[in-house]
This record gives sequence, structure tokens and C-alpha cells, in this order.
Amino acid sequence: MPKLSKQFYLGNNVVAISKTLLGKYLFTRIDKQLTAGIITETEAYAGANDKASHAYNNRRTKRTEIMFAEGGIAYVYLCYGIHHLFNVVTNTRDQPHAILIRAIKPVIGIDIQLKRRNQQKLSSKTASGPGTVAQALGIKTDHSGADLTGNKIWLEDRGLLIKEQQIITSPRIGVEYAKEDALLPYRFRISI
Repeated sequence: MPKLSKQFYLGNNVVAISKTLLGKYLFTRIDKQLTAGIITETEAYAGANDKASHAYNNRRTKRTEIMFAEGGIAYVYLCYGIHHLFNVVTNTRDQPHAILIRAIKPVIGIDIQLKRRNQQKLSSKTASGPGTVAQALGIKTDHSGADLTGNKIWLEDRGLLIKEQQIITSPRIGVEYAKEDALLPYRFRISI
């Protein structure tokens, strides 16, 4: 099946791309172990103009600099010092858009994902939050900057069609500090 091309990530509408990622397959090949899941929840972060974005007001730090790169790379950061959170960088250079992958449905390498999550069997909690997604897929902060068209972390379109009416839209979670931007309908979910 085809990997998403570099061109896919260069689009300038991070909200539309965030919706389009629903139903795509997120793959990792880490420590020679192949794992994948179907993306079921995303959140869009619209860069310099979005108060919830790490790059709001063009804030450039060692951590956020990766968001200013050309789309098609990973932005992985540590939350609360424990959770690795995986984001897809989109748009052109110096337009710091990113999409947080909040949940997946594990489909390939389930035994590996369960071991990484210290679980015996699949449950709704296996990969239903951004920290658990990264843990299940073996993604860590040292993967920040990884080329999403490469062979370590990539996304594929396997033809799973998601209709607009299947998408649940709501405000993002945990960004109350963003004031009015916390209310933007930038979180997208599906049930599969």
C-alpha cells in the first residue's frame, strides 16, 4: 500500500489534513519490530496564530524548532516528563503546523504493542491517548525530526474511507490556557 507522499504533508490547511488522517495507518519499525494502528483521533494545531500551539506567536525554542521545518516529519515531545507525544508536522517551511495523534486502533504487531504497554490483551485503553499511542508504537522523543516518508515511522493510505458524518468534532483537550482558542473545534474522532 502507498505511503503518504511528501506532498500530502505540505498542504496549508492543518484542520483539513487532521481530518484526512483519520483512517490512515500509522506504522513504526523500531528495533526491527513492525507495528501499526489505524488513526482514530487527531488534534490540529495551527501554528503561530493558535494560542494552544507550542509555536504560538512564532515561538522558536530548541523543542519547537522542528515545527518550523517543511512538513512530513515527526515532532515528538515529552509531556509531564513521562509521556512521549507524537505529532505530524505539516505545511511549508516556517509555517509551524502540527497534528497530534491522540488515538489508534492497533492492527499490526499487536503482541509487541501489548508488551510495550505492559498489557495482556487489547482494551480500549491500549492506545487511546497520545501518550499510549507513542508507547504502543515505540515512539520516543529521539524520533523527533524523523522523515515520515522513511522506513522508521510512516503513514499509509490503505483505502479505509471515512465519511464526514462519521467524524466527531469537538474542542481540543487540556489546552484551557489557550483561552478562546481552547474552544476551537480542532479535535476529530472516529469509532471503528
